[in-house]
Amino acid sequence: MRKHSNSLKLPISLQDVLRGKSVEWERLEYKEGWNPEAVLHSICAFANDFHNLGGGYIAIGVADDKGRPVLPPAGISPAQLDAIQKELLNLGHSAIQPMYHPLSAPCEVDGQWILVLWVPGGETRPYKAKVSLSKDKHDWAYYIRKQSSTVVAKGGDEQELIGLAATVPFDDRYNQRASVDALSPRLIETFLQEVGSDLAADVPSLTPEAIGRQMNIVGGPSEFVFPKNVGLLFFNENPREFFPATQIDVVWFPDGPGGDQFEEKTFAGPLSRITREALDYIRRNFISETVIKHPDRAEATRVENFPYAAIEEAVTNAVYHRGYDVREPIEVRISRDELVVLSYPGPDRSVRLEDLRAGRALPRRYRNRRIGEFLKELDMTEGRSTGIPKILHAMEANGSAPPVFDFDEDHTYFMCSLSAHPSASTGQATDNVYSGIGSRLGSRLESRLESRLESRLAAKVVIILSRKEEGKASLAGHLGHKTVSGELHKQVRRLLDADYIEMTIPDKPRSSKQKYRLTDKGKKVLEEE
Repeated sequence: MRKHSNSLKLPISLQDVLRGKSVEWERLEYKEGWNPEAVLHSICAFANDFHNLGGGYIAIGVADDKGRPVLPPAGISPAQLDAIQKELLNLGHSAIQPMYHPLSAPCEVDGQWILVLWVPGGETRPYKAKVSLSKDKHDWAYYIRKQSSTVVAKGGDEQELIGLAATVPFDDRYNQRASVDALSPRLIETFLQEVGSDLAADVPSLTPEAIGRQMNIVGGPSEFVFPKNVGLLFFNENPREFFPATQIDVVWFPDGPGGDQFEEKTFAGPLSRITREALDYIRRNFISETVIKHPDRAEATRVENFPYAAIEEAVTNAVYHRGYDVREPIEVRISRDELVVLSYPGPDRSVRLEDLRAGRALPRRYRNRRIGEFLKELDMTEGRSTGIPKILHAMEANGSAPPVFDFDEDHTYFMCSLSAHPSASTGQATDNVYSGIGSRLGSRLESRLESRLESRLAAKVVIILSRKEEGKASLAGHLGHKTVSGELHKQVRRLLDADYIEMTIPDKPRSSKQKYRLTDKGKKVLEEE
């Protein structure tokens, strides 16, 4: 896949647009050919962003089969590319009110040219478009997205859309207290590389304003350019300068919340970084696994005190949905019996507590349309109200009590409480490598594995991977190392070559998302020990 030499480059990978990897299907639309009227209506609908999902993408030259793209694409002729883009410019001036222009990117896919339109949620909604482009037709209508379709907003939907007049979610607003220079090119480049955007290669040669406009994290006329709040939250080293209390506090109560002692660690910085660092800290220090043997069968049961999958969803959802204009941090309170994630304010007014507890709450719209968009591109969340059901499922799969969700009548806070599994050992881990198996047992196991694998470091890696898949950086963290050493690289390669471990993404060995797991041979050598 490649882009037209002089075109805009998308801030996400083309694969995401064509396969819906990190973009919900309802934010994607495919058009086999150029139909200006149909495309105009979809642009209007995405610009209205009725549910605050962040707009959408339209791929012209790609046929549609029940909402999914037909690949390889039908394509459009190269001669049409410039003509279509000129017509789009015209339509943005004359056929939609207020004036609106999507961003366009011609791309070559499997030898065929397509045109991808990026249509972010507009800043001056509601937008209306001409119902017909015929010269003798003069009707206009508001368009919105319903599931994966573009429809005319009618009745209550139309009134609600009009009620959103010129309201822009906090994360998508301009921040007039900051300059574009507050955005870090290094953080932007790292993000674009991680999501697979071709735009990453252009960062060193572009001005902060130019790269910011292409990512829609900068706006305003050239004489008054400002970064958007979402840009500062993800691409500034110290967002707390602009949004006080943008942090995650992890608090450990060894004697329970009523005790005299507690330990607190604060994570501050760009949102994606603090989310990952806080979760990694919790996983390394507070998650333990207990092996329960049964007299009537050979297979043992493994349970975690708090299932990590549930914690991951709870913390990421708090980052996604908290109010960044509220001066309260996200707090994770951990004791031996309970882990609580607390954030402010509460969920959308449309959410009812009984529906939330049943795992079927569907908010009318999302508080942070752009934060959710970036988290989804980083594979840190899926959105669309999947977090609560995932927490419920993770707790059930671990054999734990159901989670407890709560918020007050005024929706001023949201709490997710996870109870410790009654059979699991709970407490701050004193040895990251042996977490969940006990230091004495772990030491004996490590010694025996060292003899078999001819390396103490390799033995530690196998023990760590017996709990879950890990990347090299996480392995280093478990081992108490700040960086991935050359010796760790060497031992991981030895274990791969000996077929004790395998890559989770074997076709992309250098992927930033690469992790490792035990093979059947690795599990067998562990069981034999």
